[in-house]
This record gives sequence, C-alpha cells and structure tokens, in this order.
Amino acid sequence: MRYLVRARVKPGHESDLLQAIDDKTLGQGSIAEGEYLRNVREARLCEDQTVRWVEICYCPTPLQEERPYWEEYFDLTKVQDAHDRRKCRDENGSEPWACDNCDCTARLGQKLQKTGKTFLDSLRGSGQCIRHR
Repeated sequence: MRYLVRARVKPGHESDLLQAIDDKTLGQGSIAEGEYLRNVREARLCEDQTVRWVEICYCPTPLQEERPYWEEYFDLTKVQDAHDRRKCRDENGSEPWACDNCDCTARLGQKLQKTGKTFLDSLRGSGQCIRHR
C-alpha cells in the first residue's frame, strides 16, 4: 500500500538527519533501507512546515517497520492511504508486491512535486527554511 506521510523534523535533529542522508545510513538496518533515501529525495517541504512524501509499505499496520527509523528524526503528524485500498492490487491479493512498480499514485506524486519546496534543498539550507511551530 502507498501512504501519504506528513511529518515535521524534530527540533535540533536537522543536522543529524542531513548527516544520515549524506552517509546513506538513514534507515540502516531496516528491511526498507533504500526506500528512506528515495523518500527524502522526493519529499517536499510545504508552507505549513510539514514534510510530505509518498511511501510504500507492506506492513499490516501503516509504517509499522519504518516508524522507529523515521521517528528518530521526525514527528509523524499524519499517515494516510494515498489511494483507495480496494484498488490496491497488493492489498486485495490480486498481485503480491504490486506497489513496487505500480503507478497508482502517479498523479499524487505529480501534484506533490508542485507543492512547497524540495525538502532536501531546504534541509541543506536549514535554519531559516525549516522552522518549528
């Protein structure tokens, strides 16, 4: 299943997060290891200072396996289905692991890319771009 994730970087964790991204250790030890780096590369920083990305997760509970890795750096504010579960081929059992190559959220991804700023660029500029409310 694909999820739209909204999160805020925890105050004081910006440089640690950037270091984990640059060292490619973000998510290290997770079964979804490389997915974390893809997520931050595609993530957007929105006007409300939330970071948003679309994430693939096969756990019975959304982000069950990924949550501890994200929560080291982020407060997850909202995790919601990115599309109708009934239409998810992995979720309905018609095609296991379908989310890896599915374009079910292509429109959402395109819309997200037009929203806010590139998170990684904002993180690199930090301080003034990522403010905490």
